[in-house]
Amino acid sequence: MKPSTPFPRLTRRDFVRTGSVLAATAVASAANSGRAADAPVTANPVAASPPRPLLTPADKFRDVSRGKPVPHTLKGEALLQARLTPETWRLEIAADATPNPAIKDQAGLTQPLTLADGTALDLPALLKLGQQHEVKFLKAMQCLNIPAPLGQGLWEGVPLREVLRLCGQLRNVRRIYYWGFHNHDPKQLFQASLTYSQAMETPPGELPAFLAYRLNGEPIPLVRGGPVRMVIPWAHGFKSIKWLQRIVVTNDYKANDTYAEQNNDPEAPLKTAAYLDNLPAKVPAGQPVFATGLVISGLSGLKRVEYSLSRSDAKDAAEQWTEAQLEAPPADWRTVLPAGVFARQLLGFNPQTGQPATWPLRYSMISWSATLARLAPGKYALRARAVDLNGFAQPEPRPVQKAGRNALEVREFEVV
Repeated sequence: MKPSTPFPRLTRRDFVRTGSVLAATAVASAANSGRAADAPVTANPVAASPPRPLLTPADKFRDVSRGKPVPHTLKGEALLQARLTPETWRLEIAADATPNPAIKDQAGLTQPLTLADGTALDLPALLKLGQQHEVKFLKAMQCLNIPAPLGQGLWEGVPLREVLRLCGQLRNVRRIYYWGFHNHDPKQLFQASLTYSQAMETPPGELPAFLAYRLNGEPIPLVRGGPVRMVIPWAHGFKSIKWLQRIVVTNDYKANDTYAEQNNDPEAPLKTAAYLDNLPAKVPAGQPVFATGLVISGLSGLKRVEYSLSRSDAKDAAEQWTEAQLEAPPADWRTVLPAGVFARQLLGFNPQTGQPATWPLRYSMISWSATLARLAPGKYALRARAVDLNGFAQPEPRPVQKAGRNALEVREFEVV
């Protein structure tokens, strides 16, 4: 298998111009696909999906919000009482006071921020902190247990460590617990946690846990978890709590994540995984198929995307994998980023050149494509997988769904 180049040539324009240049690329092996070598190739391939923007508009993210009623549906006085407007939002930070005989020394901090004493953090104070410590980066959101990514945004905010430093000295802290608004109903509480090291000791070059207040250059809308939400770059979406309102430092060594209580692995990182777009059920003979999909670069990075095309009626045939093309980074990031945001400001980019240090960026997603040409009449099954920087092919090395769904997707179609 020939390794992929660092920045393959497939551009966003290539996804629009699915013409003769793409059709001329025969990317499935004849033995595996059962293609007719002499079949004519038409000029316009059948496209699996229209091109996507690199940044998902805020209102186009797939929504998996919880709550009854869902907090982003609140109106008027209920919204004010929930402290979910920019003017009423407050964040409390306190030490865990829950009795626990297994904990010898209780956690503490010298300057708690609470509603009771009027010191809870408000949005103007958080934005002021951002003038000195703001971070910006691209991140794809993906749920632990569903097969399709939720969307990708440019998130901006303040590292969690800088917010915690407002509370003075921390004592006996092993984990950071946090949760958002939940309709004043303990049964609806959805919470997550990090270790102290994850929150405070980000390795150089890595992305920090942070409190986000902008998405794609605009205030985070209520439907996306605003005014302020937690964003954990390396994790699945359940760690990036929406409608953030309370942080608790604790000496408890256990995760408190709601997802952990539902048989999920609360520390499973975001997976490197490929996803397939839908294909038409039937394709005219002689007409190429322009197969497309998405790939997320998780904690283990991305080396390439591969696909296999097999005849559905071919039993016991050895599966062969062929490298697909990856979308290249934008030639001009100004056409992608919001006004006033420059590529050199983004984490993961070279601050001098404004170019991404790796591609795709860790924890982001891009498109991939392959042209399936000269297919003989018959029924086919198309599969796709990601190969990470360790050389591990999806779904290895962690195929358990509760550590992050990572199964190989398949699309079946017929050439007629």
